[in-house]
Amino acid sequence: MSIEVRDGVTVIEGEARVLVSADYPYYRDRPEVWADRLTALRDVLGIDVITSYIPWRHHQPLADSPPDFTGHTHPSRNVVGFLELCHRLGLKVVAKPGPFIHAEVDYGGLPDWVCPDADPAIEPLLDVEGKASRWFYGSGPGGKPLPAPLAEPFAGLVQEWLSAVGSKVLDAATWPEGPVILMQIANEGIYTNGARPVTAYDFSPSSVEFFRATTGRHEPPRSAGEDPMLLADWGRYHAVYLSTVYRRWAEAVGCRVPTVINLNPPTVEDLDDWLVRVDPSSWGGIAYGFTNWMGVVSSEADAHFRYVTAAKLAPGPNLEENWGFSQLYDPAYGDATTSFHQSLLALAAGATGFNVYTGVSTSGWPRELDSQTASPYPDCSPIAADGTATVKAPAVRALADFFARHGVEFLESTPVVGGSFGLYRPWSGIAAWDVMDNGEALRAFHARMRAAGHDYRIADLATDVAGHERITIPGGRFMHRSVQEALARSGAAIEVLGQVPVLDENLEPCTVLADALGTQVPALPEPPARVVAGSADVYVRRHPDRDVAYLTVLVQDDNAGTVRVQYGTRSLEVVAARGGAAVIRIVGGRLDDLLVKGVNGYLGSSVAASVSLDGQTVGLEEPGDLYRLA
Repeated sequence: MSIEVRDGVTVIEGEARVLVSADYPYYRDRPEVWADRLTALRDVLGIDVITSYIPWRHHQPLADSPPDFTGHTHPSRNVVGFLELCHRLGLKVVAKPGPFIHAEVDYGGLPDWVCPDADPAIEPLLDVEGKASRWFYGSGPGGKPLPAPLAEPFAGLVQEWLSAVGSKVLDAATWPEGPVILMQIANEGIYTNGARPVTAYDFSPSSVEFFRATTGRHEPPRSAGEDPMLLADWGRYHAVYLSTVYRRWAEAVGCRVPTVINLNPPTVEDLDDWLVRVDPSSWGGIAYGFTNWMGVVSSEADAHFRYVTAAKLAPGPNLEENWGFSQLYDPAYGDATTSFHQSLLALAAGATGFNVYTGVSTSGWPRELDSQTASPYPDCSPIAADGTATVKAPAVRALADFFARHGVEFLESTPVVGGSFGLYRPWSGIAAWDVMDNGEALRAFHARMRAAGHDYRIADLATDVAGHERITIPGGRFMHRSVQEALARSGAAIEVLGQVPVLDENLEPCTVLADALGTQVPALPEPPARVVAGSADVYVRRHPDRDVAYLTVLVQDDNAGTVRVQYGTRSLEVVAARGGAAVIRIVGGRLDDLLVKGVNGYLGSSVAASVSLDGQTVGLEEPGDLYRLA
């Protein structure tokens, strides 16, 4: 009886699966409706994995009282009972004990008594100017300073909280005796700051001391004019800092199942800061995952790029996809099409699962938990606050059923790519200070590959060079000798955009890569599928042992008419709503199961969804969504 995460894929009892899950914040609902809502998630949406935070703020509001996990101080604190209920209903759980969760909870889910304003002994997290980093949601107009995670007494208080969750909640609820199959630590960085500039944190005394011990440097950089190698070291330190906090917190919980992380995608402005900070290879076995919350990808090129970057950095599931928030984020999410499109894009770009956040709209939480959000939370989930299914429910059910049937094969199938972008994190560490422009090269590479109809990979040059046919790297003055040597013997066609490195990491002469470069980089090959009419993207995965392929067609908001795809020597036509999407299984050259979103109420687009492949057509006679599982 086992659970593991293998190369980013959740493996349950030896079987790999696309991790399809839905969030249900039990702490926002009345316990008497928990069973009904969980049953709706299972029976109406086809979901068998539930995700939920366990808010510190909710379970231990007072410093001088132990955490309440059984509901003796408030019924909605009975998380032990909630997990027992999930298990009785045959549901699995991803438990998320924080300590910081965001989730539109006041002070990000931290109790007020760990705030430096409440206890001067708690060290605040500081930015490069020595100002405290503040959290504003539910914290008043000036916000509340956040505690530095490495400093006592806060570090000890976090240890006590997480240890209590582990021993009193999760030990008895861990698979297979209980429902908990994964444990997520933290959220979107440490304080939802995974994508913030490297100047935003952490310059607190405890962090500076750790920086000295980690790097041997006397002081961290304070401006872009300092030694470039010091700037690079500060970027490397960010990855070590993040990894250290994650591992300490995960060890404090002591949960027997795998631990996963949920990172927010990069911003465009701070792309290099994110690239140098987020290094899953340094997490000591903690698995990578990512979230959304950065824009409608079917209409915004930058949002599309950020989303794909998060999916491609490392294999792992999309752990929060917006399926319920139209008022807080964008009215486009009032229709299921936007979330349907983005869930399929994440999977096509490399994700190993997706999450419905949240599966259920909730009401009735204590005001001290969330003083700002109007009920229900969120406003337009697939299951409404009264427990009834909404118009979004069929889209979730179709995706859940499709990947329940074909998920193993989908994961076995290999994305067909035209090249790889070589990520060299020391350059990003320097570029984060606006000294050079490394991340922009990735953005330009993404745009070039997208225009050519090619999928691609992101290759971490420190750990992942072998097996790539073509690698594009931005270029810079220096590069680790070991990386140059690995590139030189990789056998890949190497394209350097800009200066070819001629120095090693010690700034000593090193021309290993320069000496190995060919005189000309081969032109990009023809893509396996190309959009020849319409505004859309297409991704192709092929099974290594069977004549099976998966095509994902993602239609942009500005599309008009039928999307035509040249698929090798064959012609594929997809009729879908504007902003819609399709996933198509082709077996032995013929159409098999498929999903096509034909209606986008937000854009007023409604068509009779269909797919045609060289004359074989599967479609509807009237406008509607096409969900075929033969």
